[in-house]
Amino acid sequence: MDEKTNVMRMLDKHKINYKHYTYVNTDAISGVEVASVLRQNPEQVFKTLVTTGKTGKHYVFMIPVEKELNLKKAAGAVNEKSIEMLKSKELLPLTGYIHGGCSPIGMKKFFTTIIDESAADFDTIIFSAGKIGYQVEVSLGELAEIIKFELKNITD
Repeated sequence: MDEKTNVMRMLDKHKINYKHYTYVNTDAISGVEVASVLRQNPEQVFKTLVTTGKTGKHYVFMIPVEKELNLKKAAGAVNEKSIEMLKSKELLPLTGYIHGGCSPIGMKKFFTTIIDESAADFDTIIFSAGKIGYQVEVSLGELAEIIKFELKNITD
């Protein structure tokens, strides 16, 4: 691999075991296409979504790429009346990441993070390494060493 992302450098710094994948030279855009190109189970490949609650607080949700975030369940998971997806143009200034390359690791500021409970069905989950074209695979146990998160039912 020629390029390490900041996420990979952070995982290295914390001595966390991970696998990395790249899909740079492919046409994959959606998470499902990425899972397919990487020949991975789409239920094990997670997308990172950033939202805003009614209170103005921001939250991070990680869900399998082929699923949709249930906004009602997500709001309940973080004790908000309602939440909505963050507008694309607000993502970079808020997190330091661009749409399609957003990782729960290494955001400018830490936000409450909820991972869909289906992640517990796997030894590891795969998610963005913080740059379009790069993914990392980490166990939930090791991920818990670098970010705080809870597992909850947040998809349909």
